[in-house]
Amino acid sequence: MKKRPDFKALKLKALGQGLLRGDGGAGDRIVPPTGFTAQLTLFSAAAMAFLAVFALALALATGRLADRWSSELAQSVTVRVSADAADQETRTQSVIQLLQTTPGLGQPRLLPDDEVATLLAPWFGPDIPVDALPVPDLIELPITGRDFDAQGLRLRLEAEAPGTVLDDHTEWRRPLVSAAQRLRVMGIFSLVLIGAASAAMITLAAKAALAANLQVIRVLRLIGARDITIATAFVRRFTHRAAIGAAGGTLAGMAAVAALPGANASGGFLTGLGFQGWGWLIPLLIPVVAAAVGFFATRWAALKMLESVR
Repeated sequence: MKKRPDFKALKLKALGQGLLRGDGGAGDRIVPPTGFTAQLTLFSAAAMAFLAVFALALALATGRLADRWSSELAQSVTVRVSADAADQETRTQSVIQLLQTTPGLGQPRLLPDDEVATLLAPWFGPDIPVDALPVPDLIELPITGRDFDAQGLRLRLEAEAPGTVLDDHTEWRRPLVSAAQRLRVMGIFSLVLIGAASAAMITLAAKAALAANLQVIRVLRLIGARDITIATAFVRRFTHRAAIGAAGGTLAGMAAVAALPGANASGGFLTGLGFQGWGWLIPLLIPVVAAAVGFFATRWAALKMLESVR
């Protein structure tokens, strides 16, 4: 029993061959080279590619941000020592000795008054008199081994040094990392929406061009032209327009991202929005994706409309 041919696959194959080989420009005369549809396709592809660059930059930057916050906050702990003024120094030294014997922790470092004042400056101003306030001593410890047991150390401090609090930054790390991950999801979702909007606009432009050339299409059919030949002309032209427009929008978007402030200590939040290293090559895929979107959107619109026109 012979297997029936897959006509849809054959159509797609013929369409792809027509795009690659061309037909000497005869089929392209069906599609107006200039006009409203050409301008709409070029502008929409460029605008969407420009937005896609920023959405991609946001997704990549927030991913790096989440990893950096998670790793940096997870590499150290802070111990807050509170006691009466007369016993503060003695209590702090005993806690430091206890921490030096804790597995998985590095050398404890007592924060000096100037660093404590810097930490309190956002709430109390830059001229806070740390010596005159009952500010607890802060001890910073790097985590150097996997055998560090935060809960065990917390219980030990409660037993041997009441009033001492261990902060492993979990309460700070979790919401920050969660916020960064949600921003990354929003960036990816924005890319999907941009692709869908591009497909919709290219489809509308292709349908407008098809509707404007119905008389030409009917004449071509009368002289023996196949639907796949007519569709190839539209798909080729709109695919090229989408690729060219997206290439211009991508270059403009990359230039705009490159002009943003860099990630530095004084730059503030999200100033590292952009690409790093090999990441600058990723936006170059946007014109390729735009061409693919233009290909499938125009193919669907052309074949559907040609089926309805008899």
